[in-house]
Order: sequence, then structure tokens, then C-alpha cells
Amino acid sequence: MTEGETFNNCRTVAIPWPFSKRKVECAGAAFLRYYNIKCHGEDTFLEASTSKDKTEEVVFEDNVEYLRSLDPKEWKKQDHYAVLGMKDLRFKASDDDIKRAYRQKVLKHHPDKRKAQGEEVRSDDDYFTCITKAYEILGTPKNRRSFDSVDPTFDDTVPTASDVKRDGFIKTFSMYFEINARWSEKKNVPLLGDENSSREFVERFYAFWYEFDSWREFSYMDEEEKEKGSDREERRWIEKQNKVARAKLKKEEMARIRSLVDLAYANDPRIQKFKQEDKDKKLAAKRARQDAVQAKKAEEERLFKEAQLAKQKAEEAERAKIEAARAEREMQKKNLRKEKKSLRDLCKTNNYYAQNDDETVSHMAAVEKICELMKLMELQDFIKELEANGRSSFLKTMKDTEDKLEAERHALFENKKVEEHRTKKSAALKAPVEWSVEMTQLLIKAVNLFPAGTNQRWEVVANFLNQHGTFTDERRFNAKEVLNKAKDLQSSDFSKSSLKKAANEEAFDQFEKDKKKVTSTIDDNSISKNDTSKVVNGISPKVNGDVKPPKEEKSWTKTEQELLEQAIKTFPASTGDRWDKIADCIPNRSKKDCMKRYKELVELVKAKKQAANLAK
Repeated sequence: MTEGETFNNCRTVAIPWPFSKRKVECAGAAFLRYYNIKCHGEDTFLEASTSKDKTEEVVFEDNVEYLRSLDPKEWKKQDHYAVLGMKDLRFKASDDDIKRAYRQKVLKHHPDKRKAQGEEVRSDDDYFTCITKAYEILGTPKNRRSFDSVDPTFDDTVPTASDVKRDGFIKTFSMYFEINARWSEKKNVPLLGDENSSREFVERFYAFWYEFDSWREFSYMDEEEKEKGSDREERRWIEKQNKVARAKLKKEEMARIRSLVDLAYANDPRIQKFKQEDKDKKLAAKRARQDAVQAKKAEEERLFKEAQLAKQKAEEAERAKIEAARAEREMQKKNLRKEKKSLRDLCKTNNYYAQNDDETVSHMAAVEKICELMKLMELQDFIKELEANGRSSFLKTMKDTEDKLEAERHALFENKKVEEHRTKKSAALKAPVEWSVEMTQLLIKAVNLFPAGTNQRWEVVANFLNQHGTFTDERRFNAKEVLNKAKDLQSSDFSKSSLKKAANEEAFDQFEKDKKKVTSTIDDNSISKNDTSKVVNGISPKVNGDVKPPKEEKSWTKTEQELLEQAIKTFPASTGDRWDKIADCIPNRSKKDCMKRYKELVELVKAKKQAANLAK
């Protein structure tokens, strides 16, 4: 084969997309069969096939002696499965098995058949009635369930501790759980398993049995039949008695199942093993926590010891530093004393550079001042200079020392004076502000202007007083002082207050001023002296003081305008006695003045809007 032929015989496979891994959900009959086998230990397919085989292989017994021994009147006490020849098959028998068994019994034991064979048949006391009753019970699902619930062959006992020790846990309880599984409303009852079953399997088993739902009922054991009642009341009473008896038997049945599960749970070696594992796990976790705590404690102790050692070293270094500084200071003091002694000896040798006795005394005092004032290096330099220049250097240094001491005394005096002034000023500022008549009136106005409910009312009132009041220093009112004064005014008798007296005096002074203004507006020269005697239309005119000129209107100040605007905002149109309250907020203004001013402002605003519209 040539190279070309080999190339032509090769096959190339093209993959349209790369392989990918996907998660698929198990489904189908095969998976369900596998799941039932794994979880419940049974194969439904195998059971179905075996049930068909058993149906073909079932052989029904025909015990004539047992049938003849039955009493038709006591049909309720008979074993219906034994009557139909299914004594061994019992609850496992299918509906088809019951029908076939009944047909066989009818074909063989029917009274007509037996009469034809020459057998004597008593119609009122024949056992065929028992066969008919058995089919009526087992052929109806409800009646069959009632009979199966009280199956006389069923073992209602619970194993004892000696049975568990003798036969072992798995063998003993597997049998009991299997025979009691027939009562479950749910299918696929979990099995007990073996010693190697997983925790999940065991927990699922006990969870099912602790919530076991039994279909077993005890209506077959009713002492009286409901239909035998003569009237409705009697039938109701019979039904009530039967229900009480059934509930009691049902409760005993559930208690029996619960005692079985409790006994199994208490003796299950797997549960004990799981509990021991949990206990060991908890102990291990506890031991791990204790080890962690101990390790943490050991680490904290190590860090504490290191910190203590570092602190000790730092303290030792600090002490050494302090000791070195102390030794240095001692050395400086010693050298300073030595230099002072040298200076005193030098001055003493030269008679303190004095020319008479008076200078000697003053120079001796100056030497002591120089020694107290100068430091070590300055003393050394001064001694050298004094040895070189003598008296002139001493006099110069003495003068500089006196000037320096005088400057220090002056600075100390000034500092003391400034401190005293500061203390007096702080004490004056701490003293409360005195309440004058003007400030009290302003407080009353502010309280009316900012009624209860205003946010941070007393802070607002204090700011209002500080803004509009007159103060002689930097002291100002705070909210606490304003609140205390307001309470004092509220609790005091206003009729005896000096504030009322001051207000009355101010009102009287204002009245006198207005009277003078009115008098000054009348022109005396314009009135004739003879006019006083004239009578016009029988009426004599009023002269001088009796004439009431028109009242002069005061112009609104900026402060009054602001108070009016604030009062209008504070008291809306829905407020009762609105203009009375607004007038109370503005001193020396009546309700009429406030309303008139408000109308003027409204007209002014309208005029401005109209002018703006015309300008457009």
C-alpha cells in the first residue's frame, strides 16, 4: 500500500462543539425502583410480579368441620378469613382472591347444592349465613379495614428488655416494626436497618415512627349497632357511646406504638453510638476552646511579662537619666558656689572697689545681688572681666543688675495688676443682668410675641431681649434667667408692682406731651377777642383749652413695623381675637392702629402689583 492509498483510507471525525459536563436529574422507572430498594428495602416491581404469581398459586382451604361449628348468630366473633379459606393469607389477600374464595365456597356450600346432594339444611340455622357475612365484611373496603384493625391473630404486645437481651436489638425490633408497619397511612414505611446504618437513615426512621399516622380504627368492636336504635335520639346516643369507646381504644393504640418506639430508641446501640460521638465531639470542642483560652492566657502572660520588663528597663533608664541630671546639677551648684566664693574673695581683696565706707556697704549688697542673679558662665566671664578692668567693670555690672531687677519688679507688678483686672471683669460678667423697667416690658412683649409652642421658646425670647435691649457691658440674658423672670412675674401681684407704677407715670408723661402739642397748634391771633361774646345760632363757640384739635398720627418706626409683621405671622386669620393679640405685641399701638396699618400695607402691595402689570 502506497502512501497515497493510506491517506485516502483515513477517516476524519469533526466534532461540532466541545464536550461539556452537565448536571442531570435522575428520573424514570429504573431510578424509582433503585430509590425504593435503597430507602425502603423493597422492590415494587418485584412485588407486583410475585403477587401475580401468588394469585395463580393461591389454594383456598375448605374446612367443613370448622364451618359446621360456626353459629350464625355469633357471626361477629368468627374469623372471616378462616371462613373463606384464607387463614394464612389474611390481610395480604387481594380483592380478587376474596372474590374467588367466595365463589368457591358458594359453589360448594350453597344450600341448594347441598340439598341436591341429599344433605339436610336448616334455613334458620345454616353455616352458609356465616360465609355470606364473611364476604360482606371482607368484600367491602371499609368493613374489611374495620375487621383488619381488630385482627385476632395480630400481636399487640411490646417486647421486653429480656427479649432484647436474648434475641438482640435488630432481630427483635425488626419483627415488631415490620408487623406494625401495616397500620401506616403512608406507604414506603422505612425499615429499622442494621448496625452499619448511617445517622441520616436512623434519624429518618425514628422521625417517621415518632410521627406515625395509623389508619387502625375500632368500629368493629362497637357493643351496639347504630341501626338497632328505635328512634333518632337512641341512635344518636348509641353513636356517641361508640365514638367514646373508639377514641379510648385509638388512644391506647397510639400509646402502644409510642412505647414501642421509645423502647427501641432507648435500646438502639446506634443511637447510643451517635450520642457518644456527639458527646466526644462536644468534649473535643470544649477541650479545643480550653486549649485556645489557655494559649491566649499564656500569650497574654508572655506579653505582660515583656511589657513589665520593658517598663522596668525604661524606668531604670529614666532613673539613670534623672540621677545623671541630678549629679550634673550638683556639680553645677558646686561650681556655682565656688565661683561665688571666688567673686566674693576677689571683691573683698579689692575692698569691693569702693572709695568710701558708704560705697563699701552698697557694693557688698550689690555683690550678693550679682551672685544671686548671674549663672555659672556669666559669673566666670564677669570674674575675668573684673580682673581685667577692675572698678569700671564692677560699676557697670552693678548698674545692669539694678536695672534688670527693677524691670522684673515692674513686670511682676504689671502682671498682678492685669490679673486683678481680669478677675474683676470675670466676676462682673458672672453676675446676673439687672432687670430694668424697660427690659421687663420688653420681656412681656416677647412672651406675647412668641407664645407657648414656639420651638425653643425661651432661647428665642432671650435672643430677642439681647437684640432689642440696651446693655452697659458685655453681659447678656440666657434662657434660664429669662424663664425664671417670667415665672417671677407670673407669680407676683401686678397691682403692687413697680412696673405698673412706672407704666402709669410714662402714660401720664405722654399725655402731658400730647396736651402741649395740641395747645401749641392753636393760633391765638386768629381768634378775635370779641368773638368770645358772639353767639352763632344760639350756640357759643369753645375757646382755647376747650377746643379739641384733630389727633396727630404717629409714623410707624422700623421696629414697630417688624413687630407687626412678626405678630401677623404668629397669629393667623383663624385665631380668635386676632387683632387684640397683635396689638398687645406692639407697645403704644392700639388695635385700630394695627388694622389701619395692615390695610395701608395691603393697598400698597396692590398698587405695586398694578404698576408692575402696567409696566409690562
